[in-house]
Amino acid sequence: MIELDDQQQAARDWFEALRDRICATFEAIEREAGSDASFTYTPWERTDTTGESGGGGVRGHMGGRVFEKVGVNVSTVGGEFSPEFAKSIPGAAEDPRFFATGISLVAHMANPHVPAVHMNTRFLTTTRRWFGGGADLNPAIPYEDDTEAFHARLRAACAAHDPTFYPRFSKWADEYFWLPHRGVARGAGGIFYDHLEGHFDEHFAFARDVGEAFLDIFPQIVRNRMDTSYGDEDMDRLLTFRGRYVEFNLLYDRGTLFGLKTGGNIDAILMSLPPLAKWT
Repeated sequence: MIELDDQQQAARDWFEALRDRICATFEAIEREAGSDASFTYTPWERTDTTGESGGGGVRGHMGGRVFEKVGVNVSTVGGEFSPEFAKSIPGAAEDPRFFATGISLVAHMANPHVPAVHMNTRFLTTTRRWFGGGADLNPAIPYEDDTEAFHARLRAACAAHDPTFYPRFSKWADEYFWLPHRGVARGAGGIFYDHLEGHFDEHFAFARDVGEAFLDIFPQIVRNRMDTSYGDEDMDRLLTFRGRYVEFNLLYDRGTLFGLKTGGNIDAILMSLPPLAKWT
């Protein structure tokens, strides 16, 4: 059993509450589409290298008429990093013990005109404490209106806290969500941030606003596009695009690496992979 201090408990409570609201909204969209799909919740526990309890989480997953595959996971884990991995984590070289809590979401959509999406916010503790996360839009068939609306909502969330946040974090997203072996972006960008430390209250407020911004704008985009007609050519574009998504998540994604290196639940770690993809 992990003992949480006040900051860790507050972060965990928020991530779990956000998960519940997101899942309820996605289920409501399925109802609007005439589907009775709902989330299934699968709890899991982590055992660290000493055999002691290392926390765990709940994997929420749903397949429906609109959301072909969506996962919304919350985890709260602790333990010790391996000596090699500790060298790459701020504050862990001095002491390998860590705590992490966060929410991670990936949605792959049935209609090629509805963009896939990723959102993650997290709070990590070593000998240092920081927030990280972001959100990015991944359309197989891009629409300028959707991209602009998504960025505008994230821009507003950033501006409420620091005028430098959006320029910094959107540039970081463009650099991070990039497939260097293909020379293309994974999607239409968004924001990516990490290592916000030293001011817990301010940075926790920002992490909450990122979650609120996502919950506000993405369902709007889904509802605007989910009834758009499509054909075989559109599906081919979707499946080919998903191949690029798989390549990024398996080769470059930090969250995937962190989960594998810390003994996370493999189904939760790889829930980001689409149900179908193609390479030609």
